[in-house]
Amino acid sequence: MERSAQRLGRALVVIVDDRAAHGEHEDTSGPLVQELLEEAGFIVDGVVLVHADTVAIRNALNTAVIGGVDLVITVGGTGVSPRDVTPDATVGVLDRPIPGVGEALRSSGLAAGAVDAGISRGLVGVSGSTLVVNLAGSRAAVRDGMATLSSLVPYVIDQLSGLDES
Repeated sequence: MERSAQRLGRALVVIVDDRAAHGEHEDTSGPLVQELLEEAGFIVDGVVLVHADTVAIRNALNTAVIGGVDLVITVGGTGVSPRDVTPDATVGVLDRPIPGVGEALRSSGLAAGAVDAGISRGLVGVSGSTLVVNLAGSRAAVRDGMATLSSLVPYVIDQLSGLDES
């Protein structure tokens, strides 16, 4: 059965933003990622807001993996400031990195003018059978990152599920 003829799977969005997690401002990235994922054919289990804290991020990622989502996308915390710890939390969750996808996100983001995407330390990899993707926090980086992922994610999910095997 072809994946394109069915839902791509379940996804979870994790927003890493201290101010949004504290309720100091409204998160606008989460709804954008959710909308783009749903347009791509994912069932989105939800959007989770976490503080820029390694343990909080790791807990959110582990919960997503244990919950059996096919894809978890984090947004924010991928830069070089001291509070940007998303990649540091992610590395401890990944079983296998997929560095080429991270490089594609950085390259396309920078080409599109999303400077934060171009300097992102974001990681992409597999934890169990879940694809984990770190995106930079700007709306431009999110939009460009999701466009870049549109052809890659279905391929990876097919590989992880074994549907591409004869």
